[in-house]
Amino acid sequence: MIVFCHLLNDNSGSPNVLRMVVDVLAREDRECRLFVGSQGSGCLEATSVPITRYWYRRSRFRIITLLTYLYSQLALYRALSRADLPRDALIYVNTLLPFGGALWGHINGRRVVYHAHEVSITPAPLRWLLLKFARSTAKSVIYVSRDQYERLPVEGVRPVVVPNPIAPQIVKVGTETPFELRRSGAFEVLMLASPRDYKGLPEFLELARRFVGTKSVHFTLVLNSEPEEAERYLQLRACPENVTVHPRTDDPGRYYARADVLLNLSRVDMWVETFGLTIVEAMAFGVPVIVPPVGGPAEIVTDDEEGFLVDSRDADRLEAVLSGMIKNPDKLLRMSKAARLRALDFTHEIFGETLKNEILALRAGAETNLRKTPNRVG
Repeated sequence: MIVFCHLLNDNSGSPNVLRMVVDVLAREDRECRLFVGSQGSGCLEATSVPITRYWYRRSRFRIITLLTYLYSQLALYRALSRADLPRDALIYVNTLLPFGGALWGHINGRRVVYHAHEVSITPAPLRWLLLKFARSTAKSVIYVSRDQYERLPVEGVRPVVVPNPIAPQIVKVGTETPFELRRSGAFEVLMLASPRDYKGLPEFLELARRFVGTKSVHFTLVLNSEPEEAERYLQLRACPENVTVHPRTDDPGRYYARADVLLNLSRVDMWVETFGLTIVEAMAFGVPVIVPPVGGPAEIVTDDEEGFLVDSRDADRLEAVLSGMIKNPDKLLRMSKAARLRALDFTHEIFGETLKNEILALRAGAETNLRKTPNRVG
């Protein structure tokens, strides 16, 4: 049996990747269970394995969220204790946050594997605590990029790099959708992000303001949050007239199919993207991208080939790069072809084979001697 532990079920990157992990591993081991926090409803609802909910709540106040998070891990520990799990169960902890699952597995003699998705963990004491639990409990840590491994090494635990995959349905629709400029009637600039400053939303809105006078350019923002959270965030910020805001979606493909450029503007001084799932999804549709020059995106995108690497804090360069893409359709079409080609390195098949080999080795009790460096990113 494989027991998956996750905290918040929404439509962001880490639960989307977990959904694909469950799909891959459930084919090999039909006895799977998923334990997920009680707040949120997202992509994990679509998994085919039994789901057990444990108590979890978030608050707009950070200290309350921290306290409820810590209590939620006690709730996860208790839920696992009551579940009558077999002795050979493998505990699969998705992100560093559900440490209650790792602690239960370690104390009760089950093998534990972490699938890390984050780097920027605050406050610092929480980061220290989560890394300590990982060091003490895990047999293996799966990273989504080499950069993430280098920034967040878990000492004494075997590291493996398995880049995130593009969902097969995204690949299928993307492959069948030809890239054409200004399909929406305007040059469409798309960003999908959570309503957080560190995700680059202030920079996105500022960039849009600089193009207000250019009627042929339109900006689309898809916010991954509950409607009331998105509304609270936008109430404090003036949204330019050339920006359309949409709520979270289960079908990002319909936005990729209209976009001319995808933006990921995460601020590199506040948040380092470990991978960037929306980046490779958009590239599967042939959409060129503008992404941060550090972290996982810099391993996916080569500057001036599939798109551009730009620090979003440099507003003038960001504007100049976007203007250049708008004015040079031939170059944009070349980038589109390069983006589609690069996206082929992140297929579900490659991901599934690498992941299955690692999990089978762990379940068989394979030697866990440390490698000097993890597997190379594709």
